[in-house]
Amino acid sequence: MCQSLVDKVSRSQQLLAAADPELLVLFEDWLEELEEEVVARVEETGSTEAAALARSLGLSPASAAFLLAKLRKEGRL
Repeated sequence: MCQSLVDKVSRSQQLLAAADPELLVLFEDWLEELEEEVVARVEETGSTEAAALARSLGLSPASAAFLLAKLRKEGRL
């Protein structure tokens, strides 16, 4: 679900233009907190296994894999 939501927001200019700015800020804040949790968990465990991360954070494996890839691409992992 997380990956789907992130994909929809990041890909759709129409959605961004129509969305309430306050809602977008809340989403961005939530995503940043989730990313910080992922970074902290990886630093704590030393593991970048998506399935284990998904279980520990209550995410789907696809969402965990997406976040790991995003953070690697940004150089945060």
